[in-house]
Formats: sequence, C-alpha cells, structure tokens
Amino acid sequence: MAQKKHSRQQVYTLLVQVGRKQDDGLPEGATGGALMIYASGVDEAEAVRETVAILKQADLAPLDVTGYGTLEEREEQGHEIDNEERALMQRAFDENSVVVAQMTPFFGGEESTGTDPLH
Repeated sequence: MAQKKHSRQQVYTLLVQVGRKQDDGLPEGATGGALMIYASGVDEAEAVRETVAILKQADLAPLDVTGYGTLEEREEQGHEIDNEERALMQRAFDENSVVVAQMTPFFGGEESTGTDPLH
C-alpha cells in the first residue's frame, strides 16, 4: 500500500471553545473550556472541519473555532513558538492528525474575558 503524500498538508493552530456536554471529561463545575489544537489539512477549512468532527466524536461540544494559521504565518505575526509546540505541530503533520496541545476549563463565565492565549 502506498504511503499517503503529505506534500499539500500543512498544520494549523486552532483555538476551539467548547460548551458542556454529558461525558465531556471537563471538571465538575466547569462551564466549558478552550482547547489549543494543531490540526493538519490541505487548508485551514479542512483542518477546522476535521477538528470539529473529532471533538464531537469525543463527546465535546465545539462552539467556536479561531484559526491562527500555519507555523510560518504565526512566525510572521511575531508569535514565539517553543520547541515543545513545534514538536506537537510536527506530530500532527507526520500523523496527518489532530493533536490537542492544551485543554483549559472555564469556571463561572471566564470564557467571556476575551483573553487570547497566543498574545
């Protein structure tokens, strides 16, 4: 069986806000959460679609997705990207997958603060 070519694939950084759903794995008392995700796709729209589908399969309730672009686009915007983050991006690329880098639960309306973890 031939290996799938990754030449068109890129890895996108996505921030996904999730609401509550039964069996979502968020801590008791949480009102929702945010997930920092690295997802591969031929474009950002595909990466978002794949991510949302996988999160729904995992019993999460995605509400909003913010795309931050590829590694190169983030570097152009001045984002500092450490080796651990680069390794997770490479894993998403190598595995043609979605990698959840961080999950932050929200309690009591925190999600409305508008904080951006990349800035």
